[in-house]
Amino acid sequence: MSSALTPNKGRINSTLRRFLDNNASAGIVLMFVALAAILTANSPFADSYFSALKTYVGPLSVLHWINDALMALFFLMVGLEIKREMTDGQLSSWSRRILPGMAALGGMVVPALIYLAFNHADAAAIHGWAIPSATDIAFALGVLSLLGSRVPTSLKIFLAALAIIDDLGAVIIIALFYTTGLSVPDLLGAGVVVAALFALNRFRVNSLIPYLLLGVVLWILVYRSGVHATLAGVLLALTIPITLTPATPEASPAVSPLHRLEQALHVPVAFLIVPLFGFANAGVSFSGVSPDVLLEPLSLGVAGGLVLGKLIGVFGAVALMVTLKWADLPMGASWGQVFGVSLLCGIGFTMSLFIGLLAFGDPMLQDRVKFGILAGSLLAGSAGYLVLRFARRETFTANTP
Repeated sequence: MSSALTPNKGRINSTLRRFLDNNASAGIVLMFVALAAILTANSPFADSYFSALKTYVGPLSVLHWINDALMALFFLMVGLEIKREMTDGQLSSWSRRILPGMAALGGMVVPALIYLAFNHADAAAIHGWAIPSATDIAFALGVLSLLGSRVPTSLKIFLAALAIIDDLGAVIIIALFYTTGLSVPDLLGAGVVVAALFALNRFRVNSLIPYLLLGVVLWILVYRSGVHATLAGVLLALTIPITLTPATPEASPAVSPLHRLEQALHVPVAFLIVPLFGFANAGVSFSGVSPDVLLEPLSLGVAGGLVLGKLIGVFGAVALMVTLKWADLPMGASWGQVFGVSLLCGIGFTMSLFIGLLAFGDPMLQDRVKFGILAGSLLAGSAGYLVLRFARRETFTANTP
């Protein structure tokens, strides 16, 4: 590798390491927040908790401000991470994309099939087929962080790359399958704004202010169009420049608008917005609910999709790619460790909850979804932790895909 590329490589590795560390810590915070939401929903404060979420502040309720407005920043962050990794990160070449990409594909398709196997006879429940297809990167990396050096860094990078591609798939699914009642004028207006954003990029505008101002207008138009408003965050992310047009050749691409915005968003999104979303949406009351609810097709389909679907889809895809010699295992990882990470992919908290809310408007069905997500994520996370805790660690070296 030429000396000119060496600093860039160091910057990317440093950024990715911070990404992994921050998400691991955020995952631990999210665990406590989810537990707090469940305890609050089943405490004497339950009525205050649910009524506060329904309170209107301006045109939207508190819950809608969180799910539609604040989560747009989460999706903006997701879009920035996807663009960065695809451009100059761990997904910047096909050789690096192929293993996590195929694992992510298997991890989306098989859970959906398992969900449909349980719910194919229920026309209403079929709409939730995508719920178990998402992996919560913060939760999964949080569990990995508890294992310390028992898990090689290459496997953490593989999981992060897989989850980022998984998020991209979830965004596409939301756009294609969970959009109703389209308003053509607002869509056209949103298209004009997106064109203006790309024009800013084309004319090498490096200031973030015009992008963010147009981003607010884009969010309003997308919200009114019938497409879920959070997708405005992804559209905005795609237009943010990742390369800086410097006044001097010495300027580093690390200070590009995309990197500056990503750095500014990472902590508030990971430690405020996502935990707030989790607290607002994970609270489910067990009052009057019997354990049999977990055996209902909807709950069982979600939980089974997360635990078995992710395991079969992710591990099966990796085994196929390695057997065909189209990719190598992550450096220093054993098959047992890959099996454990495949289980951790069944932790589907944030994005699964989000898709579940889009799929069903009935609060009773939403609760069934939440039971399935919580049960499946808990089982997958616990099983994944135990497998990784006792899995044999490899000492051989291999090419990191």
